[in-house]
Amino acid sequence: MGSAAATALLLAACLPPPVAEPTAEEVPERYAGQEIAWADCPGREAPLECGTVTVPLDHDRPDGETLELALIRSPSDGSPQEPIGSLVVNPGGPGVPGTGMFHDTVFSDRIRASFDLVSFDPRGVGASGALSCGDRYAMEDARQAVSDTHPRHLTEVDLQPLDDTARRYARSCTETAGEEALTEIGTVNVVRDLDIVRDALGDDTLTYVGYSYGTHIGALYAHMYPERTRALVLDAAVDTDASTVETALDQAAAFQAAWERFVDHCAATEADCPFTPGADPDTVARELFEKLDRDPASADGIPVDGGLLLLMATAALYREGAWDLLADAFAALTREQPGESGGELLALYEELFGGLGGEEAGPGTGGDHGDPRAAYTAVTCADHASPTDVTEYRDAAARAVELSPLFGADTVWEQLPCAHWQHAERPPTGFTAPDAPPVVVVGAVGDPATPYAWSRELAGRLESAVLVTYEGGGHTLYGAGRVPCVEEAVDAYLIGGEVPPEGLICPES
Repeated sequence: MGSAAATALLLAACLPPPVAEPTAEEVPERYAGQEIAWADCPGREAPLECGTVTVPLDHDRPDGETLELALIRSPSDGSPQEPIGSLVVNPGGPGVPGTGMFHDTVFSDRIRASFDLVSFDPRGVGASGALSCGDRYAMEDARQAVSDTHPRHLTEVDLQPLDDTARRYARSCTETAGEEALTEIGTVNVVRDLDIVRDALGDDTLTYVGYSYGTHIGALYAHMYPERTRALVLDAAVDTDASTVETALDQAAAFQAAWERFVDHCAATEADCPFTPGADPDTVARELFEKLDRDPASADGIPVDGGLLLLMATAALYREGAWDLLADAFAALTREQPGESGGELLALYEELFGGLGGEEAGPGTGGDHGDPRAAYTAVTCADHASPTDVTEYRDAAARAVELSPLFGADTVWEQLPCAHWQHAERPPTGFTAPDAPPVVVVGAVGDPATPYAWSRELAGRLESAVLVTYEGGGHTLYGAGRVPCVEEAVDAYLIGGEVPPEGLICPES
């Protein structure tokens, strides 16, 4: 590898001209100095507390309609020293409720002693005005019908039914949410909300950890509010500038690379792994999926067909800790009839989906917390440019399948509603945040969902950023002591401002 400085210069040469750094907006008087009425969270164990913060629906009209954002907090554990302040956490998405997915135990004792840990549901998500659209299953069924078509035959498929379904879905989002709410749902307004949350927490500056999509929020905060930034950790960075289709193609390639890493892991660790040398792993996997479709297995009453195993394989690529169980499942399907492999499939299912509550669980306060897929689509379409012609998606889907036969097609087709989306305020692109204090970007070389190149590019573009690299796989790294090298470096940065050395590389664990 070349020097970090040379890499940064090469990246900078490929970037658009820097944009002007803004003068930070003041928190509007109506929303400044709020006192959060923390109370026990229904359905959640102490010490978790829940509260709300009021923000304007339209930040350009602060005297207009308002929105209540749901917050959750785990107070500092009462160590002898006073806490530094709050550490705000965003778990990703978009569309994931921070209150529902908040688990303070993923952070080290040092972090829990030093900060009140806080998360929130961004606007349009969970208990913060959850967005719901039309029948998302109709959209998924129409998309699946086209995804099942071999790329060579895509030009022969009538795409009009899928395009019409996407148009109806986009229209239903506008009708259900309201045009104004949908116009204001993008990340630039989430960042403005976050600054009001910071103020309500009583912190002069923000300490923040953002995972996946949460890195866009954090990076944009450094751009918009550099003097109110204390420490930002951006774990598994997203591409803030590319179009929806460009992003989908990058993800298809990353999923394929992660899948091939898993295949090598399976062959090296499982004697009955079906991915033997010389066999095409995509073909082998597809044959096993088809075998399950003909004769589904039962995992403690859960019918497992090929589609569910593909979903579990996709989810397992996000978590290296689940690779052994995925290898066991594939090996069992090779040794036995599908109906006899329920034990291995159940173990995998419970590891991936059991006890998590799901992304739709909300903050434990009851009620309807909306459709995470709708919020994902709304924010994605608001934040990124998208083609408007369905044939451009068809051509991109064919390319995505070439990049990743198992995982590629859906990465493109799920973006199709953006072809018909209403106008929304788009965040700035190409920003460099030169006035922000040091920012830490964390990326895994084998990340399937947010390619490592995105973390490298963001760290190269933000002038004060340093990159911490993990040589293994999985999606997001910091927390739960998964990678001690990452954990120690990020803890030291968040607590004492000790910036990791430039180019820190953590070996695969």
